[in-house]
Amino acid sequence: MAIVSGLFVTETGDRLLFSILAASASYIAVPAAMKLAAPKANPSLYIPMALAITFPFNITLGGMPLYLYVIQSF
Repeated sequence: MAIVSGLFVTETGDRLLFSILAASASYIAVPAAMKLAAPKANPSLYIPMALAITFPFNITLGGMPLYLYVIQSF
């Protein structure tokens, strides 16, 4: 998403924010998609998994610094 953000915005900060917001879409999409795809699934399992995996990735070494590196490289 960091590379694709260059199609929409040009400033580095704007591209970083765009990439973070796009990567964070799973926080909203996963619960809704799981409810439709597997109505009998236990929400207490898939909601924390979305938050426990995706959110820390976006905040720590894997997320924001990686997005910024990719943006600055291209």
